[in-house]
Amino acid sequence: MPPLAADNSLAGTPPALPAKAWLLMDFDSGEVLASANADEALPPASLTKMMTSYIVEQALRTGKLKANDLVSVSENAWCRGSSAESCMYLPLNSQATVIDLLRGIIIQSGNDASKAIAEHMAGSEEGFAKLMNAEAQRLGMTHTHFMNPTGLPDPDHKSSARDLAILARAIIRDSVDYYPIYAEREFKYNGIKQGNRNALLYTDPSVDGLKTGHTDAAGYCLVTSAKRNNMRLISVILNTQSAQARADQTRTLLGWGYSTFEKATPIQPNTVVTKAKLSFGKADTVDAGLATPWLLTVPRGQQVQTAVELKSDLEAPLTKGAVVGKVVATANGKPIGEAPLTALTDVERAGLLLRLWQHVTQLFGK
Repeated sequence: MPPLAADNSLAGTPPALPAKAWLLMDFDSGEVLASANADEALPPASLTKMMTSYIVEQALRTGKLKANDLVSVSENAWCRGSSAESCMYLPLNSQATVIDLLRGIIIQSGNDASKAIAEHMAGSEEGFAKLMNAEAQRLGMTHTHFMNPTGLPDPDHKSSARDLAILARAIIRDSVDYYPIYAEREFKYNGIKQGNRNALLYTDPSVDGLKTGHTDAAGYCLVTSAKRNNMRLISVILNTQSAQARADQTRTLLGWGYSTFEKATPIQPNTVVTKAKLSFGKADTVDAGLATPWLLTVPRGQQVQTAVELKSDLEAPLTKGAVVGKVVATANGKPIGEAPLTALTDVERAGLLLRLWQHVTQLFGK
């Protein structure tokens, strides 16, 4: 019997999927649209390599690594050509560039590439696992513990559907320059061309990542991101029975998500939503609105209502962009999101006499 989906009363009944755990997340907000067993700690297999690649990508972004830095391939990292594990087929005692290793990790799911970069960055797989766990904690992955950079079986090596979606969202958000690699269908290295195992990259043009995984303990796993029109969704399928099943269940979940939800803009940015009262200013009020675009993912056909909540103790001087409250969006009486209200103009502090007069009127007005 498939696991029961988490209730989402705004959107009707999600599909029943045979996977042991699964989740669908809206990228923009991080909101979980539907899930089953989302926080169960399970073996993540090669989905682990999303954290390995994320750490490499952030090191490239900050300059700690350079794309053409050379990385040595130790005997520990070297793959011996066994069909029991995924390899980039780096020659023993050779050197490879960081950017080639990154492609080998993402596209070919190379255990050798993952071990080599781990040893290069942290001295050992164990040392790199400490970096992985620190990053997982920083991202809020509360049901995750990494023991290695590859996802090879270890009883203490676990993650959850929710945590893997959080990680996928971080990759898409923080690794803009490198995220297109996750959509590449093949990579040739050492004369060996291998295809990306994410079958949806070949059949669904809206899919542009992220990673597959499989071990006997983990079953067949897939983390996917797709963007249709202006909506990006992230899906996670853990522990299902075959490569075909993980692809089919992902298609089902994404199909449900895109047919059930849509994007809404309750309020346009830089428009006056309300006037916020403040004390001790040259003006008694300040125009308040949204500083940035506000996109919500809402059930199709649902009307969105908004309500304003202002701070009660605002005082001048107040600079443009200062947060003066928030606007809360609801649908069918249930909260679906909120955004900060900011001052749209500066308000200078009043002179001493005017401040004294305002102070007196406040005292007698109470």
